[in-house]
Amino acid sequence: PADWALSAPVVLARSASGNAYANLSLVADFAAGGSTARDAGTVQMGGHDPAQRGFTVQGVELTLDGAVDPYLRATANVVFGLNTAGESFLELEECYAETVALPAGLQLRAGQFFTEFGRINAQHPHGWDFVDAPLVTARFLGPDGLRNPGARLSWLAPTPFYSELFLTAQNSAGETAHSFRGTAGESEHEHGTGGAEGAMEPFGRPLVETRVRGAGDLLYSARYAASFDFGANSEHTLLAGVSGAWAPNGTGGGARTQLYGADIFWKWKPASHHKGFPFVSAQAEVLLRRYTAAGAVLEHDDEGDADDHAAGAGEEEHGHVLPRESLWDWGVYAQANYGFRTGWVASVRADYAAPVKSGLADYERELHGARDPSRVARWRVSPALTWFPTEFARVRLQYNYDRCCGGTAAHSAAGFREAHSVWLQIEFLLGSHAAHKF
Repeated sequence: PADWALSAPVVLARSASGNAYANLSLVADFAAGGSTARDAGTVQMGGHDPAQRGFTVQGVELTLDGAVDPYLRATANVVFGLNTAGESFLELEECYAETVALPAGLQLRAGQFFTEFGRINAQHPHGWDFVDAPLVTARFLGPDGLRNPGARLSWLAPTPFYSELFLTAQNSAGETAHSFRGTAGESEHEHGTGGAEGAMEPFGRPLVETRVRGAGDLLYSARYAASFDFGANSEHTLLAGVSGAWAPNGTGGGARTQLYGADIFWKWKPASHHKGFPFVSAQAEVLLRRYTAAGAVLEHDDEGDADDHAAGAGEEEHGHVLPRESLWDWGVYAQANYGFRTGWVASVRADYAAPVKSGLADYERELHGARDPSRVARWRVSPALTWFPTEFARVRLQYNYDRCCGGTAAHSAAGFREAHSVWLQIEFLLGSHAAHKF
């Protein structure tokens, strides 16, 4: 029609009354740049991070959303991309239905979806303020984020401020359950662009493929979030949340992982703003992981190379025993954004991730430290500048300074000692894309 505009939804079907059943949109993210690291994939940890010199297709996301009927609405996100070998892949990121008419502030969601854990995890990459994922979320929640098929029940409490509780049950296996029962080889995100740090088996132990045998094999998570507006004209908004996730991990029977997180977000926007500018925002997340690893034996072949096997009676003479133990890791990121003029945002982020406690024997500290890059202490500082020529496109320039802490073994495990990286990202939107969660 003559009044169609680029921002108008692409209607796939209409009801008798003329209302759209589903809207269609497409968001594409591309990056170009390079790193002083020998292999950029050893520095970049996220599945959608630019992880090679030259050009990267970070993701082309097709979204369908709309009303199913008066009781349900549904959303589907399908991602197209190219991996570092130039091979095309297709990924179902989310596809779920949720209720719109339950009483008492309740809502039920079912399908494939991102777990409500922290602030970043539930966001799609085009909703991020930076080109890449924070170190700690990529390390603990996986290169592609924590998501799986399941169901979520939320309760919006009848309080004068925003107050919501989320309870979720999902499958605990696969590459999108990285710290839990992610199977060997899948955590590398073989179809994506990054995640090189997840290529090794966690904590130097073999992973055992298991299936859901009962309710105890599921991944359970909970989150509570509250938000407050304050200031003379409610110019300030503060949102804080706490999260937890619990499930078995893949190292053996009775082995479990616990994840805990806390996050905070603050934004200032004056009442006299124009198209949302100027503004200042800041957010931070801290995560703690307790990984109870089952015992294992590292056997040696004739050439002296170590092979991993589950620990059993009488096997100690064939190799080095890794005892059953609880391993603790933590990480944090903090970032700030300053929208100093319409369409321009200056940002900076600082990341840190490291082990808290290993409890390892001398042998494991020496050998295992060189085998397991997923626990090497490292930090990153990332300034960025983003330009929005319109609300349907953006261009972002980002610099990363990465440094690996520790000695030679740690540098060998991580694949670098320090690295400088520069990335230019371009994003555009076609169609009508639903508003992102605040």
